[in-house]
Amino acid sequence: MQGPSTSSDKKLTLFWFRRDLRLEDNAGLFRALNEEENVQPIFIFDREILDKLEDKDDRRVSFIYAQIERLMRELEEKGGTLWVYYGKPKEIFESLLKKHDIHALYANKDYEPYARERDKAVYDLMNDHGIRFRAFKDHVILEKDEVLKDDGDPYVVYSPYSRRWKENLKEEDLQSYPTLAKMEALHQTEKATLISLDDMGFERHENDWPDPKVDLDIVKKYHNNRNTPAKQGTTRISVHLRFGTMSIREMAKIGKEHNTKWYNELIWREFYQSILWHFPHVVDQSFRKEYDQIEWRNNEEEFQAWCDGRTGYPIVDAGMRELNETGFMHNRVRMIVASFLTKHLLIDWRWGEAYFARKLLDFELASNNGGWQWAAGSGVDAAPYFRVFNPYLQTDKFDKQRKYVEHWVPEVDTNKYPDPIVEHKFARERALETYKKGLGKG
Repeated sequence: MQGPSTSSDKKLTLFWFRRDLRLEDNAGLFRALNEEENVQPIFIFDREILDKLEDKDDRRVSFIYAQIERLMRELEEKGGTLWVYYGKPKEIFESLLKKHDIHALYANKDYEPYARERDKAVYDLMNDHGIRFRAFKDHVILEKDEVLKDDGDPYVVYSPYSRRWKENLKEEDLQSYPTLAKMEALHQTEKATLISLDDMGFERHENDWPDPKVDLDIVKKYHNNRNTPAKQGTTRISVHLRFGTMSIREMAKIGKEHNTKWYNELIWREFYQSILWHFPHVVDQSFRKEYDQIEWRNNEEEFQAWCDGRTGYPIVDAGMRELNETGFMHNRVRMIVASFLTKHLLIDWRWGEAYFARKLLDFELASNNGGWQWAAGSGVDAAPYFRVFNPYLQTDKFDKQRKYVEHWVPEVDTNKYPDPIVEHKFARERALETYKKGLGKG
């Protein structure tokens, strides 16, 4: 759908869905419905993002599309609809301004570098027309400058950040927004049509992602089971936090009540969001600049073997095959495969980060970047450069019965399985020597 064909005689307030694909407990939508009238929700399939995607069967596009279909149905039950567009945001808004009498634009904040540039361009456009563009905190609980050191500097180590985060948290920070009680302010209009995935050049995946709900039994046992990839020991809510199909406030309340370790993982997510906000250079540079001096081998054949899950290291290959087939990888295994790529193969962490960005259904720039820089030793709160995960010991510790490995690498004990791409002891010594040289320590 490219918007209604006729102009409306009503003054509209637009609410722009982005990374908040839900009606309930939606901060910006609540504010729009509470403060304005004739609120018309919109969503833009952003070509500035979609045109750069390499895979036309990208699971994330299918996931978003399914959420848009759901949102449209839910809004139609309330007498409204969702206007959905496919194009570049500034151009879409220029067209909307010509067709409609727009009073205000509401949204929730997005903290990634591209989003900040996009929102600045839209803000300037609206400002030129005398229209307010208001954005609210919804994707995180504490943002920007709400968690700082006493001297005003941002934290770059998780533990003190986490302590200050908990100190600064107020009861109202976790209060839900009763959005569904304000639906009378929704613009009452006819149903809209929805552009097809095929017309955007993408293929549809069947619904193979986790439901947007939390298994409290998993939360309560999380600290015991979270590192065992063969178990359903994690809640798999990361994709829903990424796209806002679940409220971070509701998740934090659950974590705070039921499991401290799980609660702390949500704070890790906020920590990485803070790092991206304060240090946007981490997108394509090492946080610790000296790590950009490391001479990566960047062997393309070895990188492809890693991508395909045929390195000869079963736990590494299992993780990569899980990723390629499902769009998900267990967090413990993410650390193992990232360490293997950067340390054993001496391939630039940016290569691995980009591959994860392409394949992960729950890809979120801040957390993905933070995790990869941790593995490479180049980031905040990083693993020391001399920490090189031993894939065999990691397997013995976290997949002792080899259930995870045998599920994803069924040929592991046959002659069809390749020999190790590099010998562990040799790779470790080579990594230490390369890092020492690059960091000027040898």
